[in-house]
Amino acid sequence: MKTTVIIGGNFAGFTTALELRRKGNKEDKIIVIDKSPVFLFMPSLIWVPFRRREIKDITVPKENIFRKHRVDFVLAEALHVDPHTQTVKTTKGDFRYDNLVISTGPKVNYDIAPGVKEFAHYIGTPNGAMKARLALDEFKKDPGPVVIGATQNAGCMGAGYEFLFNFEKWCRDNGIRDKVDIHWITPETYLGHFGIDGMKGANAMFKTFFKMFRMHVHTEVGVEKMDAEHVYLNNGTVLPYKFSMLMPPFTGVDFVRNSPELHATANGYMPVGDDYRHSEYPNIWSAGLAVNFNLPWKPGNVPFAAPKTGFPSDVTGKVVAENIIRVEKGKTNLIHKPWGKIAALCIMDAGKKEVIIVANHLFKPRTFAVMIPNLFYDFSKVLFEKYFLWKTRKGLSWLP
Repeated sequence: MKTTVIIGGNFAGFTTALELRRKGNKEDKIIVIDKSPVFLFMPSLIWVPFRRREIKDITVPKENIFRKHRVDFVLAEALHVDPHTQTVKTTKGDFRYDNLVISTGPKVNYDIAPGVKEFAHYIGTPNGAMKARLALDEFKKDPGPVVIGATQNAGCMGAGYEFLFNFEKWCRDNGIRDKVDIHWITPETYLGHFGIDGMKGANAMFKTFFKMFRMHVHTEVGVEKMDAEHVYLNNGTVLPYKFSMLMPPFTGVDFVRNSPELHATANGYMPVGDDYRHSEYPNIWSAGLAVNFNLPWKPGNVPFAAPKTGFPSDVTGKVVAENIIRVEKGKTNLIHKPWGKIAALCIMDAGKKEVIIVANHLFKPRTFAVMIPNLFYDFSKVLFEKYFLWKTRKGLSWLP
């Protein structure tokens, strides 16, 4: 009997654990260690500030699902790993492993510029989304200029765009749109780059949206600093605001940084190959947002990164599970699936409208790529949310 320890239990870790149990040796022990008791469907956090969703609507308790599938769940924080003794230290004791999967996700770097942590809202966590909700309640009473976007080094521009369009719709619904001057700031070289080097028609489509919704655009900019009333951009522009939501960059989590033997990259991500196996320790794997990969394109004057989202996390979780099983069976033909060659599959909400994005590869070159705007309603986004939460509650990790 072998033991696989998985650090992190959201998209990538959740999938890895259930796929190992479904396809692997039934006698093997699988342990998931996570400091959160619930699975969070992060794409729907953009709706929480506008009261389209409550946190309870987009979370699923993990323990019962794991128990049903004979996966041990430990509610604890992983602190450090020693690859030589094959031991993970946590707040609830030490755990030895035969295989280790690091699927911790990222840490948010709020300190990217002075004042961002203190003054900008961030909707990428439940707490942050709820704080933004309360701030919008106050903003509605005394509306004014708004700054929404992403800072330098950010990679999750998509969520920023989604929040922006939902915010604009919320302003119209509340009868305050004429009192709100909206500014979008982004390190992207052009609208619709998304950190994937864009897609055909994306720039023109987003230019049309911004013109239609009367929003100001600032591309290739970073945040120099913020105070309680102004955002200072690195090109000398000073933007007044009464509400601001910014997407800061991600970085590696403390668990990885506190484990120097892992030889993580400078930004704290795991050095793995296209098979998601550690470059030095063959029994250590990584999946999801903790994975390091190289960008095939160069940013402009302001650095930014590529998106790390739920779909690639789910895919890499399945790849890791399959590769662990193959290694245990003595096979050498592992699956190789570079991050950039994972399909791009995304539904971007645009304030009860949506853009469906489909491509055969996340990064160029691509042989197929299409963006389909739906100006009537965001039913595809809603249906996908319902489907994914359903399959999560059922533990049906093998479904796409």
